[in-house]
Amino acid sequence: MWSYEKKLQYPINIRNANPKMAKYIITQYGGPDGELAASLRYLSQRYSMPTERAKSTLNDIRY
Repeated sequence: MWSYEKKLQYPINIRNANPKMAKYIITQYGGPDGELAASLRYLSQRYSMPTERAKSTLNDIRY
């Protein structure tokens, strides 16, 4: 059975908003050289690998 609980792993307390830092963090995740782009490249390259060992290596990198 699946139980979804919307709760952070670690509690956070934001005292001051810092838009410059927020923009930097979002760029690291969503920019052209960010984590999301890299994981999608690994996933798409996985399906064109010639050997099972290479496929499993790319599959393990995603997580």
